[in-house]
Amino acid sequence: MPRMLDVSDEVRSEIGDDEADRLLGGDRAPDSYECTSCRTPGDSHVEATSTVLFVGDETAVLAFAHARCIPSQVVPVAEEQLVGAVRSINQTQPAAPGLTVPAPDLTAPDLTTPDLTTPDLTTPDLTGPDLTAPAPTAPGGPVTQPTAPGQAAILGITCGLVLHGKVGHASLVVEPTGPVGRPGSTSGEDEFLDLLQDAGFQPVADLDETPEQLPGWSVLVAMGKLHAILQPAAAGGSTGWWQAHQPLQVTDAWRMAASQLSEVTMYAVPAGMVGRQPREDLLRQALERAVALGQVVAASLPLAGT
Repeated sequence: MPRMLDVSDEVRSEIGDDEADRLLGGDRAPDSYECTSCRTPGDSHVEATSTVLFVGDETAVLAFAHARCIPSQVVPVAEEQLVGAVRSINQTQPAAPGLTVPAPDLTAPDLTTPDLTTPDLTTPDLTGPDLTAPAPTAPGGPVTQPTAPGQAAILGITCGLVLHGKVGHASLVVEPTGPVGRPGSTSGEDEFLDLLQDAGFQPVADLDETPEQLPGWSVLVAMGKLHAILQPAAAGGSTGWWQAHQPLQVTDAWRMAASQLSEVTMYAVPAGMVGRQPREDLLRQALERAVALGQVVAASLPLAGT
């Protein structure tokens, strides 16, 4: 019986045409698997199945997922995190030929906090065509404005539930550590919110209102952890706008809210506007103050994974 397997172009380019054809032909694909996203059983004979390739600096692991949970794609992860990911993948699943699978490290810790996920700081990738000045001639270097000589602004990400009326929405608050400017700007002016509005994010006037979905953008959650925020790629498909240095553990309540609504609300604020809040009630209060100052933009981003 043929398998209902999807191998995306980006996965094919990583594992090679021969291996991709063997997977599609059933030689290397499992009959049953544990979905790498929702962690429930799957059967490639009776339900659409995605191939998901986790790639580190030197190693890679091929996993499988329900197509309804996550599309076939390549997920970059830190090399040390790939070790921890191995034990989350069904041991009966084969790895792609030539891909070294490291031995599981049973002592690798998870990074958690009681109420919110551990904030992550990542250098922003604002070079995509949707986050540059209108009609750019070509993508430039990193769209960052130094906060000090030799130091560029980086993005902080905090996860929490934000009530829209009486419904809790899985939310991300994105805040840079310093001003973010357009490519080539030397003025020091912070244009972070302007850049996001160019990409389609809208100013927030009422925190209880759910913002509109932004086409082409999504939030990648795999194996119960937050991996990335994706934006449209110039050549089609998606590319990383923000990538976690280490996949962030999210609370069960956050993941369930994201899964039930199939979306995540992303809020963005200028540097120093909200800060690192340890509790969701304090996070909301800080967001409300920023909204009153007209310093918040937001969009609803579809969920990739669960």
